[in-house]
Amino acid sequence: MIQLQNVSLRYGDRTILRRVNLTARDGEITAVLGPSGSGKSTILKLMLGLIKPAGGRVFVKGTEITHMREDQLFPIRKAMGMVFQGNALFDSLNVVDNLSFFLRENLRLDEREIAARVREQVRFAGLEGYEHQLPDKLSGGMRKRLAIGRALIFDPSMILLDEPTVGLDPISTRRVIDVIRNLREEKGLGAVLVTHIISDVFALADRVVVLYQGEVVFDGTPNQMYESRHPFVESFLTEPEEAMA
Repeated sequence: MIQLQNVSLRYGDRTILRRVNLTARDGEITAVLGPSGSGKSTILKLMLGLIKPAGGRVFVKGTEITHMREDQLFPIRKAMGMVFQGNALFDSLNVVDNLSFFLRENLRLDEREIAARVREQVRFAGLEGYEHQLPDKLSGGMRKRLAIGRALIFDPSMILLDEPTVGLDPISTRRVIDVIRNLREEKGLGAVLVTHIISDVFALADRVVVLYQGEVVFDGTPNQMYESRHPFVESFLTEPEEAMA
């Protein structure tokens, strides 16, 4: 579905990524694990075409997007739903209107189709009974689930999630993890999960890519991480998650 080939990126004199290779496959959850500032969120921006690499190539569904213009990227981005770390919800719109906003803005659908899509995402996110609540009346976990539901509204084939459980209490974290797991198990979607939380990786990921100082230092299954002798990978398995934030 999404592939980065030898991707490098610099901001001024600072190197963010060095010859990164990464493949996110349909129907799998790929975790990108690393500390703050390691380039994890940058990878999501490259996948969406929001920034361009200094070197290397980016492919989405077999199409190279590395040098695409903004107007060419819209249909590509529709294939990927984005869940931002801060959720990016409209504070003045209730749950239903948050879910339906982009449908009305971007697709010519009749109101019955819009209502059907909204009902499905309300159900999937577990927000029945909260349809007319504003985001500030929802818990942090509910807001995150609403953001996931909105990312699904265009029927994408891949979901990108930036630190989806950061700042949530344990109960909210479990419910968000259940919703993300159901992306694969109920909907058959793939996902790219950016996180510094190792427990999220073991709860969700089929594959994990570990970034350290802008380079890939591990690419394999979560359990294979225990076989890695790279000191940074070992530290992720032994140190408190707060130390990696």
